[in-house]
Amino acid sequence: MRYHRSDIVDRAIGVLDEYGLESLTMRRLAAELDVQPSALYHHVPNKQTLLAAVADEIVRRGRRPRRAETWDGRVVELCGELRDAMLAYRDGAEVVVTAHTFGLGAREPVAELRRCLRDAGLTEEVGDVAARTLLHLVFGHTVEEQTALQATSAGAIDRSPWGPTDFERGLDLVLDGLRCRVRD
Repeated sequence: MRYHRSDIVDRAIGVLDEYGLESLTMRRLAAELDVQPSALYHHVPNKQTLLAAVADEIVRRGRRPRRAETWDGRVVELCGELRDAMLAYRDGAEVVVTAHTFGLGAREPVAELRRCLRDAGLTEEVGDVAARTLLHLVFGHTVEEQTALQATSAGAIDRSPWGPTDFERGLDLVLDGLRCRVRD
């Protein structure tokens, strides 16, 4: 059977979600697709590129229609959407954060956040710092939340992870500061 890149990425997400990031190897993915590992390299040159494509697909699958009319409402939608997209897959946060950190994927949320912040009237410099700050909040909170969920389900810890209410409160605190900058 002949596979396309989208088939490979789709199966990689399946492996990620079922077995976790540590088990997502080129060899395992090839076995899942019943091909030789070398066949994968026609579609992705290395594992880093595969993970970037997986990160982009996780983010793409999590997109929702935009409803907010204000800049800060759009920021809340974007940040919540990104959090939910990463939580939808086992180790999804780690994959997206790693791809972003290495500059390999998941760039669309950053660009969209920057547009919202420019629409608010923030300078490019402040908007860039604000976008990074918002991403750090989303990434940090989501990685911790996902790790705690997995640890709780494995019986390693006996506490509920911080959830969406905590995330929304933290986001609102950051937005309060940005709203002050916008008014000034």
